[in-house]
Amino acid sequence: MPAQTQGILLMIGACTIWGLSPIYYKLLINVPSLELLAHRTFWSLVVFAGLLAVQGRLGKLREALGTGRAVVTTGFAALMVTTNWFLFIFSVQIGQVRETSLGYYIFPLVAVLLGVVVLRERLAVLQWVAVALAALAVTTLTLGLGSAPWIALTLAVTFGAYGLVKKRMAVGAVVSVTAEVLLLSPLALFWLLVLQAQGQGVFGADLRTSALLIFSGVLTALPMILFSAAAKKVNMATLGLLQYLNPTLQFFCAVVLFGEPLTPWHIAAFGLIWVALALYSGSGFAQDRARRKSVMTSVAEPPL
Repeated sequence: MPAQTQGILLMIGACTIWGLSPIYYKLLINVPSLELLAHRTFWSLVVFAGLLAVQGRLGKLREALGTGRAVVTTGFAALMVTTNWFLFIFSVQIGQVRETSLGYYIFPLVAVLLGVVVLRERLAVLQWVAVALAALAVTTLTLGLGSAPWIALTLAVTFGAYGLVKKRMAVGAVVSVTAEVLLLSPLALFWLLVLQAQGQGVFGADLRTSALLIFSGVLTALPMILFSAAAKKVNMATLGLLQYLNPTLQFFCAVVLFGEPLTPWHIAAFGLIWVALALYSGSGFAQDRARRKSVMTSVAEPPL
């Protein structure tokens, strides 16, 4: 099987797990959001650290946490990802999966805007149009509902900031996320021990709930591993396009499985976002094609 095909299948697997994960969190709706977040953090560390140990790469954590600057960078990434995780869990539990879907649709455009502001990156005309349409979608939803879609915006901004920080990390994705949950796990474990001591913890109350909580580590680690493997085999334009499968499946869960209502304002906002993403993706593919053509031309030219 060609490497490109393998990468596409791996990416589809990762996005399918992410996109259908609201079903899992609905099964744990009886567990308070903060307690569920603590379990996800702790069991993720167990899975990620176990994987690095099997691969003989635990020593790589020193690269992620070896200096004060590295600890601060990793700590900021950890803060962004734990905020994102908590808000996602909380949103599923209060019946706002529709908003999480919107947030992850907006995320690529927020990430582009962060690149312009922080990294001074330049955008093509179509990319600016896409960003403007996303802003119009948020404005439409805000005026229509009487309040901004804070869940969607916070998810998009925290994940965008997380991606921006990750670009500056020298270590790989699995090592860096292991370092992040390593920093968060003492707090998570402390909170879980406090709950258990007070008799309020749900872990151990019944086998089903305890097994599902442990499984949160696998649910977090597996798509990350698949995504990391896919990123090595698929070009960035294809990778970016396939990522839309995640919010699309979340949208399916919200509307079809959970029966969350869609107002005309939501339909208008989602429509604008989908048009924006189509323009953004088209521009990305055009740039990627031009870049590859340029590389092939330079390779084909004989040396002077």
